[in-house]
Amino acid sequence: MGSKNPLKESAASQSASTANSSATACQAEGHCTAQDDMRDARPIHRVYVDGFWMDKTEVTNDQFAKFVKATGYRTIAEIAPTKEEFPTAPKENLVAGSTVFTPTARAVPLQNMYQWWRYQHGADWKHPQGPQSSIKGKGNYPVVHIAYPDAVAYAKWAGKRLPTEAEWEFAARGGKDGDTYTWGNELKPGGKWMANIYQGQFPVKDTALDGFAGIAPVKQYPPNKFGLYDMAGNVWEWCSDWYRADYYAQLAQSTKGVVKNPSGPDSAFDPAEPGEKKHVHRGGSFLCSDQYCTRYMIGTRGKGEVNTGANHLGFRCVKATK
Repeated sequence: MGSKNPLKESAASQSASTANSSATACQAEGHCTAQDDMRDARPIHRVYVDGFWMDKTEVTNDQFAKFVKATGYRTIAEIAPTKEEFPTAPKENLVAGSTVFTPTARAVPLQNMYQWWRYQHGADWKHPQGPQSSIKGKGNYPVVHIAYPDAVAYAKWAGKRLPTEAEWEFAARGGKDGDTYTWGNELKPGGKWMANIYQGQFPVKDTALDGFAGIAPVKQYPPNKFGLYDMAGNVWEWCSDWYRADYYAQLAQSTKGVVKNPSGPDSAFDPAEPGEKKHVHRGGSFLCSDQYCTRYMIGTRGKGEVNTGANHLGFRCVKATK
């Protein structure tokens, strides 16, 4: 599945690089809402990860298409939910689809994400905006509308797996502890955009100052020091860890030194939605901006319900070196 990058054994700092700033939080399904102090990314702690290989890019449409052709796999977004799963839902709502970002006509308060997200019937990895859309000519774009089981199924077919959150952050840092971004500490070094994120007034219009309004093909910005592309922005990426808001605090209490190969908590818990089973998202997306969601900063975390995809959510894979 494309070239990979070997990451050597090392101790890495898995931390919130924004310890002194106030920024926005990503709530359900990795969507970002009101401001907080990123408490789920604290306290800063030391992590050791064994060596592993990581894909240089997010999994692309072309790569995912090969998997589907070989296996006949259907993603969760392509399968209509059942009455058994949602007994109170009207029959007309039990239609296959996924979550799609929709710009608002005017400026709106940013506390309610449902103003710019919609459930679109017929949206899936082959039809990112809905049944009339297509990925024709977009083979080198990240595949999106991928739920957690879809990502796991692809990784297993490819002889790989999803990264742990610790592995993902170690890879994103590129061997440099403490930097704010995957490329350093300036958002635009020398006035140059280094990632596909949102410019303009969110959620009204992305002015595309970074070259793209919406999702971009892979490899459009310089890689980090490990040769990895798009570890910030473009699309969120699934990690194998369950999400718990207090997981880092638990790690800090359970050990005084370096935590070796953490694989996440035993179960999920999001105080914002206690009944939802969520896994970690990392990296932010083309919808993150300094007005609303700064989760393209390395130490920050996202989260998503396991069966929920969106048009800003994808993944990449890793493989052990031994």
